[in-house]
Amino acid sequence: MSLNQEETQRPEVSSSPPSNMEFQVHQAHRDRWKDTDDSMCRHSMSFHLHHTIRMEFFASFLYLLEQIPLVKLFAVTCEKIKGEKQFYYKSQMFYEDVEASEEGMMGDFVELSDIDLEGSRKFLSRFIGPGKAGTKCALDCGCGIGRVAKGVLLPIFETLEMCDMMEAFLLHAHEVYLGADADRIETYYCYNLQELTPPKKKYDVIWMQWCACYLTDRDLMHFLMRCKRSLQPNGVIIIKDNMARKGCKLDAIDSSIIRHLDIMREIIFKAGLEVLAVEKQEGFPEITVPVWMIAMH
Repeated sequence: MSLNQEETQRPEVSSSPPSNMEFQVHQAHRDRWKDTDDSMCRHSMSFHLHHTIRMEFFASFLYLLEQIPLVKLFAVTCEKIKGEKQFYYKSQMFYEDVEASEEGMMGDFVELSDIDLEGSRKFLSRFIGPGKAGTKCALDCGCGIGRVAKGVLLPIFETLEMCDMMEAFLLHAHEVYLGADADRIETYYCYNLQELTPPKKKYDVIWMQWCACYLTDRDLMHFLMRCKRSLQPNGVIIIKDNMARKGCKLDAIDSSIIRHLDIMREIIFKAGLEVLAVEKQEGFPEITVPVWMIAMH
């Protein structure tokens, strides 16, 4: 998807009558000035000056209200998660029973693995090359057994570091799945991402696929802030994850939460990062949750 197409994802200015939220804002504005009106002599200079300032302010407020798109309030992620410790514990327990294989990593959609990897390779290629990110070292977050490392990252980067909360996945990657390429893995981090602090100024690319959904908003924002400090000049962070069609939704089975693309953008912005490109993964069935790729620096 081109950057121009990306703009279509943003909400448009509505021409419909004011919503209840807008009415409440207007009413609050009127109430703010009511006591001052009642307490002033209507023939005084102070009253006329106050009245003029009030009208000018309210006119400016209305102008901004019409010009700036009003984004509907999203379901607050923290309201979906009832207790952080339980949220993280459940996801850890879920993956205790997941097989260390491609089938385990992809669930019921192992047949989509090649389509997924091809989409990732094409998206990543946009940010690699002269004047862009280098190819010396990358970090694979939530790497599992190394499916993305093997199919996307190792063909490009000289060395790789891998992080996953499941030791069994990392052992399988090193001893079986990656084969001879395991020698090019500098470090295996057996960490939850909310606890990981990557080395500073080390990585050309930090890849996060299907792992942001296992972090709360706050922990995701803080992790992105730490990742920002870990990038080489021109380095990029890429998130590839399920995105909700509306608001956010908690999956009670694996204790993950999917967010609307606009919520993810807001978290990225608060982490002090700039979005470079956004692209939807094509070729997945319509019945699946939409998967989006976001590049940032």
